Amino acid sequence: MKTNKFKYSIPLGCLCVLVACSTRNDTFLARNSHALSTKYNILYNGQKGLDKGIKTIEAGNQDDFWEILPVEAMKIDEDLVVADTTKNADFRLAETKATKAIQKHSMNIGGRERNYQIDEAYLLLGKSRYYDKRFIPALDAFNYILYKYPNSSRIDEAKIWREKTNMRLGNDALVIKNITKMLKEHKSKKQVLADANALLASAFLNLEEKDSAIVKLKKAVNFSRRNNEKARYRFILGQLYQEMGKNDKARAYYEAVIKMNRKSDRKYMIQSQVRLAQLFDYQNGDKFAFDEKYHKLLENRENRPFLDVLNYQMGVFYDKQGKDEKALQYYNASLKKAKTDNYLIASNYRNIGDMYFKNARYPMAAKYYDSTLVKLNPKTREFIHIEKVRKNLDDVILYEEIAVRNDSILKVVSMTETEKVAYFDTYIEKLKKADEAKRIQEEKEAEKQKNIERNSKSATADAVVSANGKSVPKPAFTPPSMTSLQAEATFYFYNPSTVSFGKVAFKKNWGKRVAGGFWRVSSSANMNSNVAAAKDSVAVQEQEVVAEKISKEKEKVIEPKYTSDFYVGQLPTSTTVIDSIAKERNDAYYQLGVVYKEKFKEYDLAAQKLEQLLVNKPEEKLVLPTWYNLYKIYQIINSDKAEAIRNKIITQYPNSRYAQILNNSNVIVEEGSPDVVYKKLYQQFTNEEFDAVLGKIDGLINQFSGEEVVPKLELLKANTIGKLKGLVAYKAALEFVAATYPNTEEGKKAHSILADQIPQLEKMDFDFKASNHWKILYPVALNAANDKKAIEEKISKFMNAENGQKLNLAFNSYVDNEGFVILQGIASEEYAASVANVLKEDPNYKIAVPAVIISNENYKIVQIKKNLKSYLEAKK
Repeated sequence: MKTNKFKYSIPLGCLCVLVACSTRNDTFLARNSHALSTKYNILYNGQKGLDKGIKTIEAGNQDDFWEILPVEAMKIDEDLVVADTTKNADFRLAETKATKAIQKHSMNIGGRERNYQIDEAYLLLGKSRYYDKRFIPALDAFNYILYKYPNSSRIDEAKIWREKTNMRLGNDALVIKNITKMLKEHKSKKQVLADANALLASAFLNLEEKDSAIVKLKKAVNFSRRNNEKARYRFILGQLYQEMGKNDKARAYYEAVIKMNRKSDRKYMIQSQVRLAQLFDYQNGDKFAFDEKYHKLLENRENRPFLDVLNYQMGVFYDKQGKDEKALQYYNASLKKAKTDNYLIASNYRNIGDMYFKNARYPMAAKYYDSTLVKLNPKTREFIHIEKVRKNLDDVILYEEIAVRNDSILKVVSMTETEKVAYFDTYIEKLKKADEAKRIQEEKEAEKQKNIERNSKSATADAVVSANGKSVPKPAFTPPSMTSLQAEATFYFYNPSTVSFGKVAFKKNWGKRVAGGFWRVSSSANMNSNVAAAKDSVAVQEQEVVAEKISKEKEKVIEPKYTSDFYVGQLPTSTTVIDSIAKERNDAYYQLGVVYKEKFKEYDLAAQKLEQLLVNKPEEKLVLPTWYNLYKIYQIINSDKAEAIRNKIITQYPNSRYAQILNNSNVIVEEGSPDVVYKKLYQQFTNEEFDAVLGKIDGLINQFSGEEVVPKLELLKANTIGKLKGLVAYKAALEFVAATYPNTEEGKKAHSILADQIPQLEKMDFDFKASNHWKILYPVALNAANDKKAIEEKISKFMNAENGQKLNLAFNSYVDNEGFVILQGIASEEYAASVANVLKEDPNYKIAVPAVIISNENYKIVQIKKNLKSYLEAKK
């Protein structure tokens, strides 16, 4: 009997496979079996998922080349994810595969891992979590490798990844400490050294230690074997040197990136070209070579994705040379190409706005600044600066519009009737041409829209879909139905509606006619009459039709806007209205002059507006402030004119505030900053030391001339004058502040008080009706301190002895050297009179100063208008 030698081979093989699949047996076969399965099956697929996820990040990552690039091309723009939920399917796959490898193929026997691929699995696990921005779980994975696999061949890489994770968590100092220690302990491979030094550079940049970062980045460039990394590190070095003002070194690194050409991503080369353009020397550089070089870059087909930034840089090149038209052309070309780079779009708008601003075309500049602000980050200083400039432009735009409009009205009003008609006829001709062009354009657009709709309908009809989803073509020819003929036919008699309309019109014109020859003749009897008579009748009727058409044409209404009478009739004729328009125009000119002078430092333009204002013969209150502002302007641009204006003000207006300022009268020196001095003075005002405030304030205004505190001092002076001298003087002082500092907060506040409060105060008058609040006033001279003290002592004595009601004693200033000792808290006029009589007659008090009894309401008027005499006379 023949025995089968392979009878037990199959069971034996199965037993070997089972032994090899066990993770508890530390055998050569088991170790290598699990390692091979881990590496070439699970980890291979996991690594593919990781690589795919990284490519997705790189594709979606838009580097901001306007700022210093991060060393690692991965931005963290959102909150860190601590939870175990993954956000990216590819990284989820990588993490799943890594976890599967650990769970199914880990051979932890006797406290030691026998599968040499498990550390790779943990590394994959940590990387997938890191790129998914789940840094705390990633840190756990990397720490596990360092703890359990200290002899791993990938231990240095694991250390670097752990510190990258620490850096993302904000532990930059710890990163520097651990990586420095790693580099000192043993020598690693070159790429590991490159990654370690790059990580150190990134940590130093986070700590604002740029010199240290530069040293480490240079080492990373030398050790790296990846061209994209080399290009990125060199570009960052160029940026750092450029920021530090070391332009020669910056150029060297940008040129090194450019020399790499196609070895790295093209974005680094183009952005290096842009940075070199920023460093171009416009005084000594070769402009022709620059122009030729960048035109070649624009024409290169490979640079099409970068036309936005290249066109922008060409715009800057021409802008710096004052070639506005070419600059504008390139800025607009850049805007057409720019889609995602918000700062580039904002920069284009900003530069165009600056061009218009420089040429004093402020309304256009404002529009471009608005567009700039939409694209800029509101948290940046640049945004705040442009927002401030834009707000300042509001006043310019408003006043320019008023000035132009009112100038135009006044110019036309001053014309003769014939000149007015000729002026508006010229305008009407232009208006007609513009309206006709607009009408033609609208017709074209309407026709275009009809064609689109017609084509759309045709396309829909050509593709009729049957029930089974297949397209059914139209028959080659379909006889038209009557409906379609009626709707689409152009021949007159195919359309029933036009035929019926024609019949009605025929009957209206000709009456009822019988078919036959000579149908134009009204009766059949005339058909046999003279043919000539019939012809004459036809001619008469035709003439009647022509006459009717002519009369209808004449009856057509002409649009009012096409007649000169329409415009002439709207012109103001009243002298009051014309004067009001002129006043508004003059105010606008004054405001423009001050705005251009103070906010934009456009001294020539400011002088032009103010000089024109003087030609327009403004109100007297604007003349002196205009001369003073012209003096301040010409101090900067024309000293001879400034001196002439100074002499004019001093000689013609010697008693004015401006003359006092120009003569430097009352100049005093106070220690401390302007704000500190102002606070001290304001405290004196609060304490009602009005004479002391008024004595100092003129000198302080002269001392701090040109400082921002001056308008505050002027408004404080106006309020002090109001307290001491009354409403009339207060109004004049406010008018001075409003006219001299119209664009400051204080000037606007003064203008608001003049417009809203002063008219109300002027209307106030004494009211002698019954009141529940009364005062007894004893006028005293402020320099007679003994009189004031004596009266206060007698009143206090009276209050202590006979105070049946809750009275109280006070003192208020009135005018320059006079005030009131006041007994207040009195409920009726009768009681006030009784108390005043006691204080006058009683031997214990004997106050000789005549008392004034007044209600609280009337006392307010007395203090506001300083008209106590008027009150006493009115009370008699």
